Amino acid sequence: MLINLSDVLTSEGRQMSMEVPLDMTEFKSGMGSFKILEKSSVAFTFTNIEADKAKVQGAIKITFQTFCDRCLTEVPTILELNSERIVASPEIAVEDDLVDDLSFMEGYQLNVETFVYNEIIGNWPAKILCKDDCKGLCPVCGQDRNKKDCGCDTFVPDPRMAVLQDIFNANK
Repeated sequence: MLINLSDVLTSEGRQMSMEVPLDMTEFKSGMGSFKILEKSSVAFTFTNIEADKAKVQGAIKITFQTFCDRCLTEVPTILELNSERIVASPEIAVEDDLVDDLSFMEGYQLNVETFVYNEIIGNWPAKILCKDDCKGLCPVCGQDRNKKDCGCDTFVPDPRMAVLQDIFNANK
């Protein structure tokens, strides 16, 4: 969906608020494809801050279907995004260093999907866990160690001590 910002960009002191439904049903990136389980409308406030410049404030709450990075259990991940960006009219956007990345602007129009996508990318959690003390999967047999301890030997010797291990083995 596109929102026309020409009135806000050209009228000094103008402010406009609106709620826009988000059409996105899944989030695709290099990290994978994540289904959107719940989403609110995007609450926007557009404020003219000077000639041909406006401040864009956006807020949305989205719940994604994700998986634990350690044990692969399904975990709903909630992102509450509150962002603030400075946009400019197409004539001065190229010249102004203070204007934010405008990949979500198409001339005088703001692309809601691209705006939200950029915010999700910037706020995606580095690690998603089902619980803070998740034990993960056994590297030997693949058993979920949160449910049952498999008893596999998972000892990995320190490679820096390999020379000492060779000396001990040679003397046996």
